[in-house]
Amino acid sequence: MNWRDARADWRHDGIAVWLLPHTPRQRGEPGARLILSQALGQPPHTLPIVRDAQGRPHFIEPLRHLETGWSHSGEALLVALGEGIELGVDVERLRPRPRAMEVARRFFHPEETQWLQSQEDSARDDAFFRLWCAKEAVLKAHGQGLSFGLHRLRFVPDGPRLRLAECDASLGRAQDWRLHDWQPRPGYHAALAWHPR
Repeated sequence: MNWRDARADWRHDGIAVWLLPHTPRQRGEPGARLILSQALGQPPHTLPIVRDAQGRPHFIEPLRHLETGWSHSGEALLVALGEGIELGVDVERLRPRPRAMEVARRFFHPEETQWLQSQEDSARDDAFFRLWCAKEAVLKAHGQGLSFGLHRLRFVPDGPRLRLAECDASLGRAQDWRLHDWQPRPGYHAALAWHPR
């Protein structure tokens, strides 16, 4: 079976995404390897996955043309697989964030902070998690961590979705990035970011 034909929870432009149950406080890699092995038709322990200096997983030969990433939060594990792209994913369990605006003012781009402030109180936590997941997904795709600086990329609402409006030149051109942000199940928010290799 071709991995492109494997059952997935979401597909777009040759990318497959799976949402799996996860045991809190456990590593995500065993579950990610299991779903990837099913999609690729080989045992989990034989998948040629290595981690780079930043801890980001990569396939090596003979699967170097593929890219994967995963994220877990609470009882959810999100796993993505694509070809000929760099990708990053993030999933977060939604929970009250009484200090969301304090975090935003300290770490987000000023225009994002203004957008968050303009949200109704009841929608602010959801908007915060949308931005957080989008930023994490881009930084994971690029191989950067949070220490890169969340303020160095700015998202704007674009209809029901977010769009990367500007970013540090080391991340490439903002218009080359694609983002899918959504609620994969009640109580969770997720984002998948990708761009061509």
